[in-house]
Amino acid sequence: MRYLLLSSCLFILAGCSSVYKNLQPAKGDINYIQKFKPDFKNTLYKAEIDVVGNHLSGLLLIKTLPDSSIRIVFTNEMGFKFFDFEFRHDRVFKVLYLIKQMDKKPVIKTLKKDFELMILPQKDDKSAYLLKDDHNLYYVFPKSKGSFCYITDLNGTEMKTMEISSPHKPIVQAIMKNYVNGIPDTIGISHKNFNFTIGLKKIER
Repeated sequence: MRYLLLSSCLFILAGCSSVYKNLQPAKGDINYIQKFKPDFKNTLYKAEIDVVGNHLSGLLLIKTLPDSSIRIVFTNEMGFKFFDFEFRHDRVFKVLYLIKQMDKKPVIKTLKKDFELMILPQKDDKSAYLLKDDHNLYYVFPKSKGSFCYITDLNGTEMKTMEISSPHKPIVQAIMKNYVNGIPDTIGISHKNFNFTIGLKKIER
């Protein structure tokens, strides 16, 4: 059954116009990608977000709660709150606050996916699988529409990029780099189909 599922996913990814057409199945531990999972205990970033035609700048706090839920709060420098999201320990997503200008279903859905990509999937996802090309490993986590894809070098020592992918091409690309004590110093997320970007730079406290 798993072989049939993987074959179907490969068939979809390998469409004639797909940028993934040369990928091949790979062996390995899908949980190895967890080594890049950020240790967001109480981390503050300088944030620049372009969304729905608006440029927002301020501070973005990512905090892991005692029950392993994750809060993501974005405010301006004066403390005015733009949004307050929670990924509960069971990965249920909850909007605790959102300014009226951003309170639109497409915006909420987009922000949810972007931050979910950044947090990384949980361990032991039975639907996940590995692909490779001549230079990279692709850790693929299927979603209801498209996939989350984490791309490393063949040795799995460096995460080059993260993607939210359609069957044929990436629709979101992101980076997390310069890890210090398990926390990336720099995070960038960019959408390919419309102007929606997130840029984060860690603030030392």
